Amino acid sequence: MVVILAGQHLLFGRPVERAMRAVLVVDVVESVRLIEHDEEGAIARWLSLVDHVEKDLLAGGEGRLVKYLGDGMLLEFSDARTAASVAFAIQSASKRLNFGLPPERQMLLRMGIETGSVIVEAKDVYGHGVNLATRLTSLAGPGEIVVSAEVREQLTPTLDADVEDLGECFLKHIKHPVRAYRIGPPGPRPAIMPAFSVGELRPTLAVIPFASRDAAADHHVLGEVLAEEMIRELSRSPDLNVISRLSTSAFRWRQSTLAEINAHLSADYVLSGVYRANTRRVVLDVELADAGSAQVVWAQRLEDRLAGIIGGEQELIGRVVADVSAAMLSRELQRARSQALPTLKSYTLLMGAIALMHRMSRRDFEEARNLLQTLIDRATRQSIAHAWLAHWYVLRVQQGWSDDQKRDSYIALECTRRALDTDPDCSLALAIDGAVHTNLLKRLDVARERYELACAANPNNALAWLLKGTLHAFTDEGASAVECTGLALKLSPLDPHRYYYDSLAATAHLTAGQDDQALALAQRSLRVNRSHTSTLRVQAVAQWRLGQRQEARQTVRRLLELEPDLTIDRYLKRTPAAPYKIGKEIASVLRKAGVPS
Repeated sequence: MVVILAGQHLLFGRPVERAMRAVLVVDVVESVRLIEHDEEGAIARWLSLVDHVEKDLLAGGEGRLVKYLGDGMLLEFSDARTAASVAFAIQSASKRLNFGLPPERQMLLRMGIETGSVIVEAKDVYGHGVNLATRLTSLAGPGEIVVSAEVREQLTPTLDADVEDLGECFLKHIKHPVRAYRIGPPGPRPAIMPAFSVGELRPTLAVIPFASRDAAADHHVLGEVLAEEMIRELSRSPDLNVISRLSTSAFRWRQSTLAEINAHLSADYVLSGVYRANTRRVVLDVELADAGSAQVVWAQRLEDRLAGIIGGEQELIGRVVADVSAAMLSRELQRARSQALPTLKSYTLLMGAIALMHRMSRRDFEEARNLLQTLIDRATRQSIAHAWLAHWYVLRVQQGWSDDQKRDSYIALECTRRALDTDPDCSLALAIDGAVHTNLLKRLDVARERYELACAANPNNALAWLLKGTLHAFTDEGASAVECTGLALKLSPLDPHRYYYDSLAATAHLTAGQDDQALALAQRSLRVNRSHTSTLRVQAVAQWRLGQRQEARQTVRRLLELEPDLTIDRYLKRTPAAPYKIGKEIASVLRKAGVPS
């Protein structure tokens, strides 16, 4: 019940008023972790900051500290300029409190500011403006302030703040994108990647039954057969949502536009085409289109034997599936590298990160972490994003790029712990937690348990079988290693990152003493990614064992170009195979082939 009284309202017996206010939300980044590591110190610094805000920054009546909790503050001001000025002052005070502390103990803040009509009472502030300020805070990275377009209009760049346009951003529980800006005090400041709301982590693909063009009368059903087989194969990919044949069949024989298909199926990509067939051959013209832009991102003409297709041969289907998967990955990677992070869909962030992570160039690898962190900041309880970030840290150590292996191991373990806290049965998280315990913590007993759980949770998880096989390889179990990695290759025959599977399978064959197979797999892997140093190590050992000593020395020279700090001692310190026969043999061969001790 609301009663109007002298310009104020009574809301359930409480006096309130509606007024124009600038609302500032302050949030402590990873407050739970800070308190777990240094309870008294973290709480003392936070209470000191709250006291400084209330007694010093707001002493002149510029605003009001509405309330504070253990990890956040809510403040209100009469105008946006004052709110921004106080936000800058809070950041400066936070930096002073962090001075001299190690990074893991520093208290980092992120803030959001919105201005508009809100309901004000003695102990709280309510309304859309408060909700939007909270959502804007979720866009901010550590040490950042993000504001709405309404706040931006009240600030004068170079005088009140440095302003950076983040574009149209997606916010949790906000139906339409919101124009947002990152602000900082005038002058240079570090650029920190922003953070955004959760979204679907896999793009959606619709395969429309292929249309017949001049086909024999009894071949009209062939278009549906081709579409169904492609849907079946594409559905095996963990990176795609594939719309069922029952839904896409509604568009056969229709001249529907991409916009119409997208409106009915909500597909991000559409695969369609036409075919000609006679009694012996099928010619298929197929194209993949981006449903949003109507741009064709891949097109191909393919030809195969009709009898082979009808008889279940998968060569043509496999070629289409492989090319479509690669084209979609390339498209999303292009988006991830060319557009501002706030405007990207969540699946673009994830696919782009995975692609960049596996390229193994230092610059691309670092950018992959930025994409994953952005995705995590959008949805802190997405287990898959945390799992992939953990895998990033594992690869960082394996590649020899870590400047603090102990720190990276801790962060990787924290990532998998968060992933499994969210979803204890997540097969991907279990598999990568196994990788953390294998490669970083050297707890091979725990790793073995994690891989078993991952494979039990999803027997078709190719990465879980691959990593499980690699553990067997590290511990001199060659036959089991070959069996598991072989199953991984079978489960993911068209993986866009097949080189990674080939590389670890090569390690398995090396342990099993199958040097010819190990060399062939390593060479196939290196044709796709010439910078993967662990593959070069396997190739060098296989070449040496096969008597190709000069070739092995050339491989080691290439290895040292990519990893100039590599020594035998450093290799043995980081490889989990060090106590085992295979680890010692690899070290011995690398020393003979030119790696310094």
